[in-house]
Amino acid sequence: MPALNDRRFLLGGIPLLSLAITVVGLPNEPDGRWPLVLMHWVVSLYFTTGYWLANRQLWMALLARLPRPEQTPRRLWLLAGLAVLITAATSVLLILPLHALLPKEFPLTLPALLVQVRFSLVPTVAVLTLYETMYFFEQWKTSLDRAEALGRAQNQAQLEALQNQLDPHFLFNNLNTLSALIEPDNAPAQDFVEQLADVYRYVLLAQGRATVPLAEELAFVETYLALHKARFRDNLRVEMNIAPAVQSRHVAPLSVQLLVENALKHNVASREHPLHLRLVVAVDAPDVLVVENTLRLRTAGFAPGTGTGLANVRRRYTLLGAAQTVEAGATDGKFVVKLPLLPAQS
Repeated sequence: MPALNDRRFLLGGIPLLSLAITVVGLPNEPDGRWPLVLMHWVVSLYFTTGYWLANRQLWMALLARLPRPEQTPRRLWLLAGLAVLITAATSVLLILPLHALLPKEFPLTLPALLVQVRFSLVPTVAVLTLYETMYFFEQWKTSLDRAEALGRAQNQAQLEALQNQLDPHFLFNNLNTLSALIEPDNAPAQDFVEQLADVYRYVLLAQGRATVPLAEELAFVETYLALHKARFRDNLRVEMNIAPAVQSRHVAPLSVQLLVENALKHNVASREHPLHLRLVVAVDAPDVLVVENTLRLRTAGFAPGTGTGLANVRRRYTLLGAAQTVEAGATDGKFVVKLPLLPAQS
């Protein structure tokens, strides 16, 4: 059922439309014939109310079944066909009690019914056009609000990713200088500097993009983890099991990286207690990326997590219209986050 408040259209639209039909339908000038005008208006109000409510119910039923924008053409075609049938059936139902009271003025003959149905298409078209227009503008306003909210969420994520970091151009220039100062035969140091530059480059390129292919995000995460492997070495153990077929799906930029960063920031990674990090898309759940890590929280060195990063990820996926919500929680000594995979962008 659409969240559409049409009370004012019901209370104001029905009387106005019936009055307009009355004025148009009068054969002669109504001067001196106000009782006749009033009678015509009452009859018109009776029929208009019936047609309005019947077609309103039809429109809402179809919208509940076919609400998505890409389903609009199908909904409109069904609406056009079914509206004629609904209007015809409503005409018969409305005429029956009037025929019992005034059989001559409201005959039940086929020609009379066809005239009535043809004339009743005027309020039918008016009602359905009104509701489709209302729904279009409601969707348009919702889309604008969602785009604005998504933009704010993206800006917040990017600001958090760049928080406490130097100006990117200054940083790249100094990374290039550092790379030139490193001895050519010191391959690990050269690789580390290049990976660090790749991390910052991706953060900058992700700005302004609502989603990125999963393959791009995973490549970035691998580079990000390589930097940490230089510090943690075997204390950090990573498993990725993601089929190439699903890597064309999309995710919010920096969302997977944030989950990995949270795991590194808040959990112990030592020789006695290695940090196991696992990223997987199960065969039986191809629409969800699972990011899990062993749960052994640090007792010192880092402030406890506030949950704002994960909350931001949840909000961004809601604004992106993800079919599933972001699920997160601790279970069996592990912290597990289930990130919905978004459709590939055309």
